[in-house]
Amino acid sequence: MARKGKVIGWIVGVLVLVLLAGFLYFKFLWVFSDGTKTGELNSLTYTGYLFKTYEGEMILSGYGTKNNYGTVQSKTFKFSVQDREVAEKLTQMTGMRVTVHYKEYKGTLPWRGYERSIVDSVSLDPETDNPQPSSSDEFFL
Repeated sequence: MARKGKVIGWIVGVLVLVLLAGFLYFKFLWVFSDGTKTGELNSLTYTGYLFKTYEGEMILSGYGTKNNYGTVQSKTFKFSVQDREVAEKLTQMTGMRVTVHYKEYKGTLPWRGYERSIVDSVSLDPETDNPQPSSSDEFFL
């Protein structure tokens, strides 16, 4: 009977470890979403006590809301950067309108950054790169 209790204990222990490993994987390593955002790069800092990470902020602007049409609204997008090359590109683009590709996780890890969104590539916004005059701009020229 004691042998049967030990076997059940081992099975329960292994099951708990598997569930814990699954939880940790989905919380910290599984990519919840990925996508792109375009906005004005507001800041990028290299910060941290033990683990130094790059932390950035973009201002995303838009027009209108569900209840209030025609108003201008802005929202901030906070992110972390793991890749030093991407961080250097972002540093040179501070104040410019950029498009970033990011991956979002459900949890943060100290060596990955403070934010759940991790930027892995950046480019200048195509509209900013090649400005085309609109018909209203031609009127004022």
